[in-house]
Amino acid sequence: MKNFGNKNMKQGKKKVKIFKKKKKESIDEVIERLQSSYSDIVPENISSFNDFPLSLNTQKGLRENDYTEPTDIQKQSIGYALQGNDILGAAKTGSGKTLAFLIPVLEVLFCKKWTTLDGLGALIITPTRELAYQIFETLRKVGRYHDFSAGLIIGGKDLHFEKKRMDQCNIVICTPGRLLHHMDENPLFDCVNLQILVLDEADNCLNMGFEETMNSIIANLPPNRQTLLFSATQTKSIRDLARLSLTNPKYLSVHENAAHSTPEELTQSYVVCELEDKISNLWSFIKTHIKHKILVFFATCKQVKYTFEMFCQLRPGIALLQLHGGMHQEKRMAMYRSFCSKKYAVLFATDIAARGLDFPEVNWVIQADCPEDATTYIHRVGRTARYFKGGEAVMLLLPSEKDAMLQHLTDKKVPLQEIKINPLKLQNPRVKFEAILAKKPDLKASAQRAFVTYLKSVFLMKDKKVFDIHKLNTDLYARSLGLVVSPRIRFLTKKEKTKKKEEKSITSVDDNLLDSIKKEEEESGNSSDEGSDSELAEEKPQLDQTGKLKRPSFQTFNFEGGDSDEDDDDILKIKREDHDLEGSDDGEPLEIGPGRRKKKPVTKAALAKKALKKNIVPNRKTIFTEDGEAIENKYKQRISEAGKKYEADGALGGIDIEEAKKILKEEDKIDKQLFREKVKAKHREERMKLKNAKKKKDSDEESEAESMEGGEEDEFSGSYEGASSGEDQSISESRQEFSGESSQEQSEDDDDRDRRKFKSRNSDTRKGVKRKKQDVDDDNDYPGSSLMADEELALQLLKKKR
Repeated sequence: MKNFGNKNMKQGKKKVKIFKKKKKESIDEVIERLQSSYSDIVPENISSFNDFPLSLNTQKGLRENDYTEPTDIQKQSIGYALQGNDILGAAKTGSGKTLAFLIPVLEVLFCKKWTTLDGLGALIITPTRELAYQIFETLRKVGRYHDFSAGLIIGGKDLHFEKKRMDQCNIVICTPGRLLHHMDENPLFDCVNLQILVLDEADNCLNMGFEETMNSIIANLPPNRQTLLFSATQTKSIRDLARLSLTNPKYLSVHENAAHSTPEELTQSYVVCELEDKISNLWSFIKTHIKHKILVFFATCKQVKYTFEMFCQLRPGIALLQLHGGMHQEKRMAMYRSFCSKKYAVLFATDIAARGLDFPEVNWVIQADCPEDATTYIHRVGRTARYFKGGEAVMLLLPSEKDAMLQHLTDKKVPLQEIKINPLKLQNPRVKFEAILAKKPDLKASAQRAFVTYLKSVFLMKDKKVFDIHKLNTDLYARSLGLVVSPRIRFLTKKEKTKKKEEKSITSVDDNLLDSIKKEEEESGNSSDEGSDSELAEEKPQLDQTGKLKRPSFQTFNFEGGDSDEDDDDILKIKREDHDLEGSDDGEPLEIGPGRRKKKPVTKAALAKKALKKNIVPNRKTIFTEDGEAIENKYKQRISEAGKKYEADGALGGIDIEEAKKILKEEDKIDKQLFREKVKAKHREERMKLKNAKKKKDSDEESEAESMEGGEEDEFSGSYEGASSGEDQSISESRQEFSGESSQEQSEDDDDRDRRKFKSRNSDTRKGVKRKKQDVDDDNDYPGSSLMADEELALQLLKKKR
């Protein structure tokens, strides 16, 4: 059994080797047979993909993915592409343009026995990442039985991973920016052997947005290649075709003679509403179409983000998704796949989802913002009604956009009908918006950005007949977004400022022209006599060399019929803002006219020179009285000789630091002396006030004491005379002490000791009072003292104490 089994195995291996040899030989024969039958392809006789001379691997991939009957664009283009012709293919959205260029790519590389060692053979360029991903997935399905390697090169993915494998890819599907990056910086990228170049959505790839990038890419590609261009709105520009170096291209527009440029199964309508009603209309539509798949287009990314976040807060009862250029690539891919897989959902998107993307079973396409042009409209509505299926599209138009936009669409053969919204089904969520924004400041900032970006997009649109920012009610639009106060529109204010500056510059040029004309008239008037009115009437208009009418010169007329005075010669007087009637600073008159120079800016050095010429001493402060007389600073009357000399020399300019330090030290001494004098004067005034007050009190007390002494002498005359001998002596002594001290104080001339003497005098006074009290106590011990003497002594002591 074992030997028999080994014999059978050996026989089987021999048969496999023989079959492989036959297979290699049959591949060459198949390639020759296929290439010979390419010229026999007749598009009208094609009813299925089996009628095309395709390889078995391609036919098997088409069959497994249920691609059996080719569409019109596929019938027309595949045959010419297999024959090696350049193609310009135009067809309606959803007509199968992807297979129209993928099948020729696979067959061309198959017939040339392309391997990994041959490098890059086919290059497919698309404007958006999502479209590139969609083409890559279709290539994986249809070409799964081929041995070619394919790569998806788009932004947002690992660049280093792509660099290492670029030389191993036979088919590259990419976006323009990432491809140019590899061309410039990746040494492994080599496109010398490129056989076929494909531009999907070619009109968008070649427009102004990708113009410089595409020019750089095309310059690096070999000229001997086959080029295929496909789009729903194909370019016919000779300039674009010359850039691509096309040789005898075949222009295939299968729907050029059709009644409409959009799919026949698509129902299209529009609604006219105000700007502030757009959000409420969109919200009401979503609430009433929960069991549908809806695609909503906005003009900017910020609008998509804000609407998505706000509607998620309100929870409409259906899945909400967003797709815009501000998202990370992985999230964009996840949103794309999620919307394709869901049965009911709403996708808020910008125009990155408008071209080429095949979203299955989309029921409604809502254009919340007016498209840029009719071409953008056609691509937007093409996301529904694909592959002969039905769909509906609604566009919200403002009253200012209606007439011009409808005219553009009718020129492009787009059928539209107006519909009215049932007011009973409208729901205005503005109050809810305001409440949510009051709680969430981040969402409020998003609303402000959405407001500004929408107005900026309208302002930047080229077609001003459709988009006029001055006809928009911005305050009500801000309220519809939930904003109580409309944000500032900075770009509009800047534009107005620049416009005013331009107008001023134009008026200044006109003023210069008028001046020159007036000078010419004055010169001509001096050289020749003044012409009469009849002569002026007989003059014919003169033409210049270009054939345009010359600008008439200004004349002066006397409306009263008499001779005009010299002061009234000029009826038109021009007021100039930049002239100097007195002339320049040097005494020379300024030139006034179109050729005069602008004044130079006045510098600090020039101002200093003027001050020196006029003998103006800087940094000098002068105080004036009400009568206008100058008052010198009384605290700076004493200036050192060095300081006076320094001030005199300072008028010539320059500062000598060392000399200034010496002068400051000398003047510090003078300042200190002035300050001491000021303090002494202040103290002197205070002492004089105290002395005057004391003298007034002494005089009052003496008058009172004299009145009291006169009455007491009449009543107690006898006893007072007998006891006054010893007391008068002590009182006189005390008075001499006080009078001696006061006279000594008044004789002091040195003002520095006044304050110290004043204190010592008070202390001596207190000592004298104590000593006097002791003397009085001693006198009371004598037997000859009486009551009258005691009272007199008490009065004297009280008087001196006060």
